[in-house]
Amino acid sequence: MDTDIDEDERLLLIVEDDEAFARTLTRSFERRGYRVVRAASLPEVDGVLAAHTPGYAVVDLKLKGEASGLACVQRLHAADDDMLIVVLTGFASIATAVEAVKLGACHYLAKPSNTDDIEAAFGLRAGNTEVELTNRSSSIKTLEWERINEVLAETGFNLSEAARRLGMHRRTLMRKLDKKQVR
Repeated sequence: MDTDIDEDERLLLIVEDDEAFARTLTRSFERRGYRVVRAASLPEVDGVLAAHTPGYAVVDLKLKGEASGLACVQRLHAADDDMLIVVLTGFASIATAVEAVKLGACHYLAKPSNTDDIEAAFGLRAGNTEVELTNRSSSIKTLEWERINEVLAETGFNLSEAARRLGMHRRTLMRKLDKKQVR
């Protein structure tokens, strides 16, 4: 029985809908001694949780066909509040980072991030008071980007509803997202 518990402590759940990226992460973490299970949606996460208790999770913020990885973070944290959850995103914003941490993530990383970055983030569960503060104020473009991401998170990444709330045409919002994409 103890063996199963030890195995689950090194069990990593990768929630990623990009098959190639998920495979790459899987191979990299398996070389580091993790057992890896994958899911591409919230229903698949529920299936994994029914059979396993992962100690670690890497969750993509934006999943196809589904609004957000934030719902996955919430579900994972509810299943085990000791699980170390790192959120990865190509659409980083302060709003989604704050929500991810509030919902139970221990860290939030912008893509591209590698296995070293993710594994280091698992070790950073506690906050760091030594982080350097900057005197630089946010630009108008940064503030706009933050607001767009905040509204996207509020609407579950529904582009039409986000555009309506932001008072802009859907195509304009899509162009802004394409220009700023980090992936």
